[in-house]
Amino acid sequence: MVTLQLQQLDVPVGQRLLVRNLDWQQFERILEELGETRSSRIAYSHGTLEIRMPSPEHEVDKELIGDLVKIVLDEFEMDCECFGSTTFKQEAMESGIEPDQCFYIQNQEEMRGKRRIDLTVDPPPDLTIEVDVTSKTQLEAYAALGVPELWLYEKGRLNIYVLDEDQYRSTAVSPTFPNLPILEWVARVIEQSLAVGRSPALRAFRKQVRQMT
Repeated sequence: MVTLQLQQLDVPVGQRLLVRNLDWQQFERILEELGETRSSRIAYSHGTLEIRMPSPEHEVDKELIGDLVKIVLDEFEMDCECFGSTTFKQEAMESGIEPDQCFYIQNQEEMRGKRRIDLTVDPPPDLTIEVDVTSKTQLEAYAALGVPELWLYEKGRLNIYVLDEDQYRSTAVSPTFPNLPILEWVARVIEQSLAVGRSPALRAFRKQVRQMT
């Protein structure tokens, strides 16, 4: 058996590395060795660890969609707590995940002022966002941790999923924003950002939302 150190592994931008047959203690040690100041993201589910290296395109899209959500929350005066790409993990569920973006909205009061997450006592995020590379490992981890709403932006299209009896099912309507055309809005903002730039697209979007409030 050949033993490799993490420093020997190089994950190309936009790619992922799968490591199998890791127990929880090994997973925790790898997290500690990777540290918190890194560009890679992880997903762990029942012995399989995935390490992803986001591409620049990935980062642009996830920030844009996250900003769109923040504008909607702000304009409709919906309080939230944003935890970005925080590591969420629970040993009892043998799962861990680092979303591209995540929000506490329904449970924002409970998470107000917190700087550390403990899923043995804290709820999972109410809404998470993932862009592009979405694997079985990631989906299994989200479901095991009980994340109720998951947005997946893949190949230029947003898909909304809700957790239903431990499995995700697709829906055209966001439970968090049931009366808003989220799918249409995301598509339009992404398209406009490519044509006129991020800031003008988001300013135009804010004006549109403000007219509805």
